[in-house]
Amino acid sequence: MRYPGLPDDPAGTLARKYLKNGFGGMVVFGVKGGSAAAVRLVDSIRLFSLLANVGDAKSLIIHPASTTHSQLSDEQQRAAGLIPELIRLSIGLEHIDDIKEALADALAQL
Repeated sequence: MRYPGLPDDPAGTLARKYLKNGFGGMVVFGVKGGSAAAVRLVDSIRLFSLLANVGDAKSLIIHPASTTHSQLSDEQQRAAGLIPELIRLSIGLEHIDDIKEALADALAQL
């Protein structure tokens, strides 16, 4: 999982330097099972909307390898640090318990 607010995140130093008021609601993580599992997660999750933008009031989810970065070859994606199982979340204003439940339910189906 990647989040600039985590102490060991590679972007943490820059985030603390430039994002004085917090780090935002962007979270990325990989799922076991590769690209196919990531697509299943995105297709099955409730509450989140499948959209490429970030910073919305609603929680969003996307699988970059099959959407926003699909024009790149597998090799180009990996060179850019994009692994096939990567999921990107933009956390919205829904209640945290609802967000966690939706994620737990979708992950349990994998």
